[in-house]
Formats: sequence, structure tokens, C-alpha cells
Amino acid sequence: MQTATAAATGAYWEWRGQKIYYVKAGDNQSNPPLLLIHGFGASTDHWRKNILPLSREFEVWAIDLLGFGRSSKPDLEYGGDLWRDQLYDFIQTMIQRPTVLAGNSLGGYSALCVAAQRPEAVEGLVLLNSAGPFTDLKVESRPDPARSTFAKFAQSLLLQPLPSWLLFQWVRQKWLIRRTLESVYLDQTAVTDELVEEIYRPSCDPGAPTVFANVFKSPQGEKIDALLERMRCPLLLLWGEGDPWMNARSRAEQFRQHYPQLQEHFLQAGHCPHDEVPDQVNSLLREWVLNLDRAPSREA
Repeated sequence: MQTATAAATGAYWEWRGQKIYYVKAGDNQSNPPLLLIHGFGASTDHWRKNILPLSREFEVWAIDLLGFGRSSKPDLEYGGDLWRDQLYDFIQTMIQRPTVLAGNSLGGYSALCVAAQRPEAVEGLVLLNSAGPFTDLKVESRPDPARSTFAKFAQSLLLQPLPSWLLFQWVRQKWLIRRTLESVYLDQTAVTDELVEEIYRPSCDPGAPTVFANVFKSPQGEKIDALLERMRCPLLLLWGEGDPWMNARSRAEQFRQHYPQLQEHFLQAGHCPHDEVPDQVNSLLREWVLNLDRAPSREA
């Protein structure tokens, strides 16, 4: 059986001297185009259950962020600003019209950066268990000096080349990839050999260990609340409620506090609802995009 990415068109786009892999399917010009953005360690392959179904009514694009998937893996400082620029330039150069961005985890944060800081390129934003920090207003009156010292030591140790390389070799083992996926998917049958291979394969590329280290070295990006204050486009949140890496309900409340006009749905899934319950995600995303004219947006 063909996967969506096998049936769609995959190609490379050169950006800042680097090769960027993308997939395209569908050619419907009457609806806004969609750009799907993967999370940390994933790639366009992670949207294999979404690309073709959505391409029946939309022009669908998916992209490998620089440093991931089949894209180049140069020794750079990685972060929201870099991926924001990559996505913005891709929209302007390749898609050439305002686009609905849909991002999971790290891809969600990168998409949010585009929507807030490059609004002319974005028709709407869909976040699926998006990563990224909110401003922490809690001030600990008596910080634990021992805990703080240990945390700084551990961080500095892992930023050294050899410990970082050894950690990368450990976390990229197929059995550990499978165990990690099983811990963040509610439906264990969704963790297939194909999925494990899709995560493992890019880790064998030259430069992959350096990207892994550099992502953790990079400074933290702009806070989500600050980005939401600048954003004007419609926002849809799709939450995998069983995500062990974040409390979806409390995180959703933070989003609503700063962007009350959003729409949201909670799904019986883990960190990657687009892969675990794709039919539900595809249906909700489709309906929302087709009704964007009625979707509330913040007035300037």
C-alpha cells in the first residue's frame, strides 16, 4: 500500500545554500493552501496520513525544517527565528499566497513565530500540542541552591561534544525510539515499524549529532504569550489530551487567556494526534479551514 508521501511529489528547494526537502499534493486554488510542519526529530513522513486526504480539497505542502528529515543538517544556531525565516521564505517563494500553517510540537512553535512576526504570509494557524514556553510569573521565594547547581552542571556537561554525542547515539537507537513513541501515543498500534524507521533514518545523516547538540544550546525563543499578543489570524488548537509531556487542559487555558477568540478540540490521543487519530484531525482541520471566513479573528 502506498503512503501519502510516496504518492505525493517530493522535491528539494535551496534556501541559504542548504537543501530543504518538501512534499506537495493537490492543486485546488479555490481554498487556502496548507503547510504542515513536523515536530522535533520528525519529518514530512509524519504527515503521511494527512497529506493525501487533505489534498482532495486543498493544495497541501509539507516541509522538513532545516536540521531534520531529508533537509540539510548544517552546524548552525537553531531556534524559532531560523525556522520562522525558513517557513516565511518558503511561503513567499514556493507557495506564493497566504497559507494556513499547521504545526505539531516544535513545528507548532515555529508556525506561531511566523503567524505573529510575519502575519502577511499567514491565513490561519493550527497548533497540535504545540511546544514553546509561556512567561513564568511564579517566583520561587527560596530557590534550592543544590538543585540549581546540579541543573547547571548537567546542562553544561551535555553541551560538551563527547557527552552530547554519546547521548545522541543512545536516544537514536530503534528500541528506544519505539519505547519513547509508545510512551506518548495512547494507541500503541499506531507505533509501527514504519514510524520507527521514519524517525531513525534522518539520525544517520552527517551532521545529525551536531544538530541535536545545537538545538539544546540555542537560546530560548520569544514566549508564547508575547507571540499571541502580536498575532491577528484565526487560531485552531487540536489537543491530544493524553500527552504525557504536557498538561493539555492547563496549557489550553493559558492559550485562551491570551487569545480568547481561538477554537479548540480535545482528542483521545497523545502528543501527535495527527498521526494517532488522523481521520479526526483531517476532518476538524478541513471544516475549520473551509469556514475561515466565519472564524473569529482579533481586530487590529
